[in-house]
Amino acid sequence: MAEPRYGMTIPFDHVPLHEHRPYLEELVDLGYTDVWSSEANGTDGFTPLAMAAAWTPALRLGVAIIPAFTRGPAIMAQSAAAMAEAAPGRFALGIGTSSNVIVERWNGIPFEDPYHRTADMVRFLRQALTGEKVDMECRSFTVKGFRLGRRIETPPPILVAGLRPGMLRMAGRLGDGAIINWLSAEDVKQVAPEVGEGKEIVARIFVCPSEDAETVRNMGRMAVAAYLNVPVYAAFHEWLGRGDQLKGMWDAWTAGDRKAALAAIPDQVVDDLIVHGSPDECRRHIARYVANGVTTPALNILPFGIDVRQAVQALAPQA
Repeated sequence: MAEPRYGMTIPFDHVPLHEHRPYLEELVDLGYTDVWSSEANGTDGFTPLAMAAAWTPALRLGVAIIPAFTRGPAIMAQSAAAMAEAAPGRFALGIGTSSNVIVERWNGIPFEDPYHRTADMVRFLRQALTGEKVDMECRSFTVKGFRLGRRIETPPPILVAGLRPGMLRMAGRLGDGAIINWLSAEDVKQVAPEVGEGKEIVARIFVCPSEDAETVRNMGRMAVAAYLNVPVYAAFHEWLGRGDQLKGMWDAWTAGDRKAALAAIPDQVVDDLIVHGSPDECRRHIARYVANGVTTPALNILPFGIDVRQAVQALAPQA
């Protein structure tokens, strides 16, 4: 594998999209190689990357992730092709199941058979992005006679978001690699082998370069609870062996006692899942993810009493 890349999550929530240009240009100067967007309840996954494509031709652009459910196959192919055309050879498409919260509760789409929906979408995109006419009848949808109206020179790599073995193995089998998040550096040792040799592994790593451990842990508990009570993430951490540590949180959350749920999260869980400490300590912690199999760390700055831009500067590979 090539030398590991070093990415940053965009957009920065404290900056309007139209003011992002100097922030993105500074990322290049600081030695960051990638920017990675996402799609939940903020911006869509493609618009920030399209702006970055025009402003910073040196950066690779990735989305981690686009839900496989919330766009139809043809629109998904058009969006991916447009980004690939805007940034030839610099765009990576991340796709995954997302969660019942985003797909069903927020978008009104049944969250049914997520494994096969993702696999079907990846197979469709592989064919559609070559410019071929696609007739496909699969388990989760049927496409008749679709062809992209614009041929792209370089189809983007497709990375599959995976939590447990089935999705991780699919990422290695059907995709060009995997996208992972909400796991510790040690957890990577369990996750990476499921993807297989020679595949890219992008990890969104939550980072707060602050030595105020009490503040990071208190605020970090809210971030941990927001994710790890979602069924797909709860199942992931059961598989990772963190069930005993999280049982108190899960029980209190199910009972409707949010305060008790937060209090039940051990410091060790926060310390494992959120990188914090001095910038040098954070860089060493991030390096453990890479040593254990991550090829592309994509930092996500958690603004727990810190200035985000200063954090981006402090964590830079050239700092």
